[in-house]
Parts: sequence; structure tokens; C-alpha cells
Amino acid sequence: MILLYVCPGGLKGKEGREEEETRAVKMASHSQVLVEEKSSVRILTLNRPNQLNALCLDMISRLLQLFLAYEEDPSVKLVILKGQGRAFCAGGDALPLVRDIVQGKWRLAANFLTYQYMLNYVLATYSKPQVSILNGIVMGGGAGLSIHGRFRIATENTVFAMPETALGLFPDVGASYFLSRLPGFFGEYVGLITGARLDGAEMLACGLATHFVPSTRLTALEEDLCKVGSSDPSFVSTILDAYTQHPHLKQKSAFVRLDVIDRCFSRRTVEEILSALERETTQEPNDWISTITGALKKASPSSLKISLRSIREGRLQGVGECLIREYRMACHVFKGEISKDFVEGCRAILIDKDRNPKWEPRRLEDMKDSMVDKYFERVEEEEGWEDLKLLPRNNFHASAMATPKL
Repeated sequence: MILLYVCPGGLKGKEGREEEETRAVKMASHSQVLVEEKSSVRILTLNRPNQLNALCLDMISRLLQLFLAYEEDPSVKLVILKGQGRAFCAGGDALPLVRDIVQGKWRLAANFLTYQYMLNYVLATYSKPQVSILNGIVMGGGAGLSIHGRFRIATENTVFAMPETALGLFPDVGASYFLSRLPGFFGEYVGLITGARLDGAEMLACGLATHFVPSTRLTALEEDLCKVGSSDPSFVSTILDAYTQHPHLKQKSAFVRLDVIDRCFSRRTVEEILSALERETTQEPNDWISTITGALKKASPSSLKISLRSIREGRLQGVGECLIREYRMACHVFKGEISKDFVEGCRAILIDKDRNPKWEPRRLEDMKDSMVDKYFERVEEEEGWEDLKLLPRNNFHASAMATPKL
């Protein structure tokens, strides 16, 4: 039968309702990504503060549309991206993905990643300067939205993390590209240890941020950036350099312990990394090492193993290759034939919040190499499935991951 409902315009059938729903979705995406036009500068603000600006599909589609349009518009010289409230972006909104997977519609969840990864790739190859102001929480998908851009501004309020291994996932959104390019084996540490939180000073030191600006100076910085009349990144860089500071790392900073991290996280397997950390503890008892050892033991064994291999492969691949491989991996995670840890992790952390996931496989040694291999293969047995197809791009700025200023 045809459903009808009453609205200000009168009675409408299915076609009218779909038109209204499309309009509502469009309005929602516009309210969740605010746009300011200031001369030749566009300021985009993520506007879901109650959800820590978690990305939904409407937001991702809107951002992709805007960035592509601005790239073609000769009047736009610079794009600034920031978040409303206490977060830049806490990542992708995982709950709708879990709902789709539980309902047997994992391809819908994969469709979300198609657009997200496409946006990541556009940002990594963007021909105009982009400044991300990271004045708050930056996690998961929020890292993909910012770290691929040319300029990343950290503040004293910045908190960066990649929490995926606690959720039965792996650091995606091109993280295998940018984590693998951090000094030494710091990327493995950040990618595998769920409890690893970096502040603004640490982000600057390791190269995840290009500049550090106190939050009290951000308004003045934005005003000066809005005076930029050229898409030459050197003009933006000159302004940012005038505001940037070089804060000292805290005594307990993980980056100060890079020698220990390199000794342990350079090991070939997760099991060997864990053994190396435990040896460090026996030689010199250390709360920090005990904490990260505990975090490794609590994380999903399948996630840890595929995450380590992903970062290692990322060292030898371009950003596009990383995203295509990560899409394959994510499809296997969502399909759940090898392990259903993503659904279980989200249940334990985000839904029931008992923080007691029942991983399967339960132990690292039960996650065999042959099982890990499957995550990196095409999903051949799935009818109609295709590898991620990225938009043709002509640009790649070599400074996508800046050399850290130590």
C-alpha cells in the first residue's frame, strides 16, 4: 500500500515523502558542517559537539562535495577546518555501522568507508592549502580528516589517539601511511596501544602536527589567515610560523622514551613486542611499561596482528595504496567471517559499556598467520564486491607528513 502523511503542504505519497526526507538529510548535513566565507578563505566547522563531532555519512559527503568544489573555484585560496566544542573530531560514528553489520548489511557499512577514504585521499592530494585547527580531541576518523592535510595546528587542549584495537578494528583512514612515517617505531606504539594519548607538544615533536599555537591565539591566527590572497602554501606557512611555539615535552611523555619504544616495537610480531616489553619491566620496574603491556593484553588479538602488519606494509606504499588495502581489510572486518571482534568491541565499549569484550580468537597465538593473510586479500567470494576506486588526482604534496621539528 502507499503510505500517506500530513504535512504543511498537504497529503503526500511515497515520492513526496522521499523528496522531503532528501531535503531533511541535506539540511542536516548543512547544519553539521557549517560554512563561513571570508574573502578568499573558506572556514568549515564540524558541528556535532554533543557527539564530539563524530562523522556520519552526511557530513563526509558534504565535506567531500565542498573540498572538491573549492579546489575548482579560483576565488578560493585556503580552506580552514575546525570543530565546534571540545573536540575537533572523535572519529567516525561507529554505531550505525554496527547496526548494519548485525542486520547482515555489512556492505552498507563498507559504503560509508568508500566515501570516507575518498575524502581522505582528496585531502592528501589537495592542490590548495588546508589548515586543520586541532583544539581538542582528535581520534580515528578525525585523524584521517586532518593529518593528510598540509597544515595541522595543535594546542594545549589537543588530545590525539587511535583507539581502534580496543574496538576490534585497526587504525584505518590512511593511518598505515602516516603512522608508518613517524620517527622510529613510534607509529607502531601509537597504532597498537589503545591507551596511548598524545598531547599537542607530542604531536608537534613526532610530526603529526606541523605547528603549536596556544588556544588564546587562535582567533587572531584565523583573522590573519583570512587575509591570505594566494594559494601559495608559503604565504600560509609564514603566518603560522609567526604564531607557533615549541613547548617542552612533559617528563613522562612517551616520545621521550623513544629509545625504549624502538627497542620493543621494532620486533617482528606482536608476541615479540610483548615479550620485549616484559623484559624491560624485569630489568627496571616501570609503571609506564606496565600500563602499555596491560593495554596490549586487553586489546583484540586479531586487531593487534592486522594493525601491526598494516603499518609495516604502509611504510612501502603510497597513501592511495594504503587506503585501497585498508578498504579490503575493513571489508573483511565488517563481514566477520574471520573474527567478529568489531561488533563485540563496540558492544563492550560503546553499547553495553561493560568494558569486558569477549575476543575471538581469545589469544594472540590463536590468531594464525594464515588468518591474518585473509584480511589483506580481495573479497573474491562476495558477488559485486570491488576494490576501492579512488578519484583520479593530479596533485600530491610531499609535505603531507612533515619532518618533525625536534
